[in-house]
Amino acid sequence: MAEPRPPLFFLIQLVFVVLPYALFTSSLSATVPAPTIDTPLPSPSPVTKPVPSPSPSPSPVVKSKPSPSSSSTLDPKQFTALQSLNIPLGKDPCAFPSPNNATLCDSSKPFRHLLSLHLINCSDDVEMSATALKSLTTLKDLGFFNCPIQPIRLPSALASSLTSFACIKSLRTLTGIWLSRLQNLTRLTVSGVTINASGPAIILSNMKHLTSVTITSTNLTGFLPKKWHLNITSIDLSGNRLRGRVPVSITRLSELHYLNLSSNQLSGEVPSTLGDLLSLRNLSLAGNSLSGQVPESLSAMPFLVHLDLSSNQLNGTLPRFLSEMKHLKYLNLERNNFQGVMPFNVSFIQRLAVFKVGENSNLCYNHSTFSPKLKLGLAPCDKDGFPVSPPPARSSDSSSDATDDSDDTDYSDPPRKENHRHGPNKVVLGVVIALASIVFIIIFLVLLSKWCG
Repeated sequence: MAEPRPPLFFLIQLVFVVLPYALFTSSLSATVPAPTIDTPLPSPSPVTKPVPSPSPSPSPVVKSKPSPSSSSTLDPKQFTALQSLNIPLGKDPCAFPSPNNATLCDSSKPFRHLLSLHLINCSDDVEMSATALKSLTTLKDLGFFNCPIQPIRLPSALASSLTSFACIKSLRTLTGIWLSRLQNLTRLTVSGVTINASGPAIILSNMKHLTSVTITSTNLTGFLPKKWHLNITSIDLSGNRLRGRVPVSITRLSELHYLNLSSNQLSGEVPSTLGDLLSLRNLSLAGNSLSGQVPESLSAMPFLVHLDLSSNQLNGTLPRFLSEMKHLKYLNLERNNFQGVMPFNVSFIQRLAVFKVGENSNLCYNHSTFSPKLKLGLAPCDKDGFPVSPPPARSSDSSSDATDDSDDTDYSDPPRKENHRHGPNKVVLGVVIALASIVFIIIFLVLLSKWCG
């Protein structure tokens, strides 16, 4: 009968045979790649949902237009007029305006009346009708925004009633005569639509109550008006083809706080009396062909914040008084013919939000006052006050008071690595198995010698 093996034998067999085998099999399974972005997980089998039995389809419901007398507080005639223009309407345009139009009504009873109507992103179905517009004579504000529909002659009562009119990328083409009939306007805004007129005077001469005029990017030609109504506070005629001089009459508008005549074809000198505009806060004459020097009268403007005289043919030295204008935050004098030593100091330049003075080939800066790290787009001056070298081709804002350090960091996506899970190294695993086998053999020989002893 065989002698029973001691329990220690089975323990040793478990540790040194079964354990290495388990480690080896786990290393094989670990080499199988885990699912990555490129290896999608298998999708579960689709679950078939029970299909409901078809129910009899309901009879089509015919939506009728809401009855103005029962569902809207707006005057029935005006409600019908809006419907005839194919303007999208809710049940009550006074209380719930459509996303494609903004309406404002008065509080009269029993029915309210339209005071403001803005048509926004018009569809091709919208069509102006003189008959319908005759019912909208209570309007004070009429606006078209991205509505390239065909304009029609406004009824006289409606044209006289309007105090505000806006047309932005709408109504295809307008004429100066069409706009001039809006004689009681206080605000006029036309932008992104061609205006056929020989000059702004045809449009503005009869608008005696006008306080704000914006006519931009309309291809308007002609000269600036020589007569202006004194109550005007804002003028923006930028982006047109106006030519000639800036009239002295414009400097008599004591209430004017915004003047933008940029991107036209104006020539001649800047009026020496421009400083009489004591209320002016924003002045832009950029992108014209103005010549001469910057008038010293500008120093009298106490509230000027924005001054842009860039891209002209202005010459002479830069006026030192600009640095004494306490409210000035934006100063652009680049692309002119200024010469001499720039008179501004570092503290003034750093106080500005924007300062541009580059591309003035005969202008330079005192290299003992300014650090070369401050980018001005100018060359330093020699001992005679002339640029020592051609200025850089590009200028930048004063906010860049240090050189731009090139960033060598590579922000491109790193090479894509396979997202695999790896088990123990094969060499290490082999050494572990070998050592375990040697220990097992030694222990086995020791036990065998005891049994045979």
